[in-house]
Amino acid sequence: MQQKTDPYRIEAVDRALVLLTLLAERGTLSVTEAGRELDVAASTAHRLLGTLSHRGFAVQGERRLYHPGPQLLGLGRSEPARPLPERVRPYLERLYAEVGETVHLMVRDGAEVRFADGIEGTQPLRVGLRTGAHMPAYCTSGGKAMLADLTPAEVDALHPDGLTPWPGGPVADLAGLHRELAAVRRQRFGLNHDESEAGVTAIGASLGLVDGVHAALTVALPTARFATVETVELTGRLLQACRDARRALGDAETASTEAGPTAIVADDR
Repeated sequence: MQQKTDPYRIEAVDRALVLLTLLAERGTLSVTEAGRELDVAASTAHRLLGTLSHRGFAVQGERRLYHPGPQLLGLGRSEPARPLPERVRPYLERLYAEVGETVHLMVRDGAEVRFADGIEGTQPLRVGLRTGAHMPAYCTSGGKAMLADLTPAEVDALHPDGLTPWPGGPVADLAGLHRELAAVRRQRFGLNHDESEAGVTAIGASLGLVDGVHAALTVALPTARFATVETVELTGRLLQACRDARRALGDAETASTEAGPTAIVADDR
């Protein structure tokens, strides 16, 4: 890319601003494209995009493409964006009203997930709220759904030292996790059967990226009651809620629940 001669120009700052402009104009940007536009090596472009990601101006999504991050998306707004839990809350409330079980909004931070919001079921035997809790993504239903959005190489990169041990988790290594994620991609939802907590079964589906944040909705119920519910209907309501939320809020390429519901097999790992 041709640059005008300017004695006051700081090259690194100028390159970063060019990348921000390209992200805003195109919506996605690869390291190869960034290097070509800046006429720099791919390693330099990768470091620049990594710095923008660190500051929230870019976020890396599927196929290693970079998207505008929440800081960049917020620059054009006359008022601050509403927090993600507030934006997703109507869909969480609708899902809760339809299924009558505990529901959560979950967000991914690297290899972990955080329970960002939730509504507790009212049945005498129910799963309590976990809002604010952190867990390894691979042992939660929503975490599996979000990991399934990523490529196998991206999943491996999140676990350079292998999986974080978790009591009761049936998946012991990355090979087992990849087998599980392959099933999640086929089914379009993740299943947690007594993995994050004994006596709890949950299903989760990805929302993809919402303002640069990887998110999912989940439904949790006691394992003792799971065998008595209509799982196809339960899964269908979850997938529909995620579809509607994505259409209204999402900026993700990682559409994870466009297919219809599939019958759950609790031991399919």
